[in-house]
Amino acid sequence: MSAIRRKLGEDYQVVNTNRTMSFSAPAKRKRQRFVEKNGRCNVQHGNLGGETSRYISDLFTTLVDLKWRWNLLIFLLTYTVAWLIMASMWWIIAYIRGDLGHGHDESYTPCVANVYNFPSAFLFFIETEATIGYGYRYITEKCPEGIILFLFQSLLGSIVDAFLIGCMFIKMSQPKKRAETLMFSQDAVISQRDGKLCLMFRVGNLRNSHMVSAQIRCKLIKSRQTPEGEFLPLDQRELDVGFGTGADQLFLVSPLTICHEINSNSPFFDLSQRSLMNEQFEIVVILEGIVETTGMTCQARTSYTEDEVLWGHRFLPVMSLEEGFFRVDYSQFHNTFEVTTPPYSVKEQDEKSSLPSTGPVLSPTFLNGRSRRERIFSLDGVPLTEESGSKLPRKLQRMNSKNGKEVLKTGAQPTEKASSMGDLPLRVQRLGSLVGQGEVENQLHLKPLNMGSEAHTQSAGELEHHGLLLMPAPIPGPSLISLPASSGRPEDNLPPKLRRMNADH
Repeated sequence: MSAIRRKLGEDYQVVNTNRTMSFSAPAKRKRQRFVEKNGRCNVQHGNLGGETSRYISDLFTTLVDLKWRWNLLIFLLTYTVAWLIMASMWWIIAYIRGDLGHGHDESYTPCVANVYNFPSAFLFFIETEATIGYGYRYITEKCPEGIILFLFQSLLGSIVDAFLIGCMFIKMSQPKKRAETLMFSQDAVISQRDGKLCLMFRVGNLRNSHMVSAQIRCKLIKSRQTPEGEFLPLDQRELDVGFGTGADQLFLVSPLTICHEINSNSPFFDLSQRSLMNEQFEIVVILEGIVETTGMTCQARTSYTEDEVLWGHRFLPVMSLEEGFFRVDYSQFHNTFEVTTPPYSVKEQDEKSSLPSTGPVLSPTFLNGRSRRERIFSLDGVPLTEESGSKLPRKLQRMNSKNGKEVLKTGAQPTEKASSMGDLPLRVQRLGSLVGQGEVENQLHLKPLNMGSEAHTQSAGELEHHGLLLMPAPIPGPSLISLPASSGRPEDNLPPKLRRMNADH
């Protein structure tokens, strides 16, 4: 046990799944099972009426299905009655012919020599049936009825031998006994595997001989009521244990853990740790395969009720590597240990994960604390980054901000796109309107300008003096530079230097 704790960690607690142990789930009253733990179906057929004749029509299967005590009784009674009947027939022939009164007369030729009472007739039948042939009793050629009875005895004996001996052979070689060496875990567990909630149980093979083409299936037995009001007391639903992926095809050499993934298609989609205490169901496990030694199909069954399903448990490992082989420790086959498992159902987890997550809200303090350069937005709603702002020429940067004064002011939302001020030569294509004034569109065409080494700058005060106010939009994104609408041409409102620069080209 200490080695297991070192391997799994001290946080895990080993739990013995003996029924005398108490778990967190409340103890439930033992209820009627549909399939017993040993695989026997707890169903009895009654009130067959005239249907009992169907058992006689399949007499061989009926005899094989009987218990051993009834098989042995039928075997002994059949041979005893057949021997007595055939011995009586030989005695009747001797009695009718008058051979009984001439038993020791050597001059008389009887039907069967040395048969003069019933015991001698019975011994003759046994010698003939078992082909012992002591040579003291024999059929003579003057008894045609004895010859016919001898042929009938040979045929009837062969049929009885084939029927009863074949029945006993099939009964002894039945694959039901092979199922006794197929082992299922006493409890099933629910825990996470690969990030998914799964229902798991363990299967083992105690023999070295393999089960060829072993396949496992699971059925959920649970009562339910249909939308039409019909009550189904023992409704059967299939539990997927890897039918689509081929995981239900087992290579049963060592103990395997069978896994049923609980998803939206599973009957346990809304099963949680709390609702498990109030549920009432039964899981029937069916393992089928071909016995390697006899080639006969074997089926092993077991079942798990709701009180045999442990939430938040996992099976202890039973495999260990020895010198040159793997060793299976079946003493830990049924034991489990507790692991951290969410107590919620898969349905509840999916609903929580599907809730929309709200994005981060920008506070006004953060917006007000940003620099003036970051508050310049475009018409498309894409904010300018520091890198794009740094691409402006130094002369235009000094024109935008000088002596700490803000040149760009908040204005109306522009309706047209403008070229970026970082794209030189400068060309303004369309200007927006001012706040409080109508939607007046002014176009200002600036010809390309090749900047030389000579400084051509204007201060913010000079721009304000000439009435040039740049109005960005209040929405996020680089704004459109707007000029006030005035009478005359838009070039008249420009400073003298910009007019001369525009006129040169």
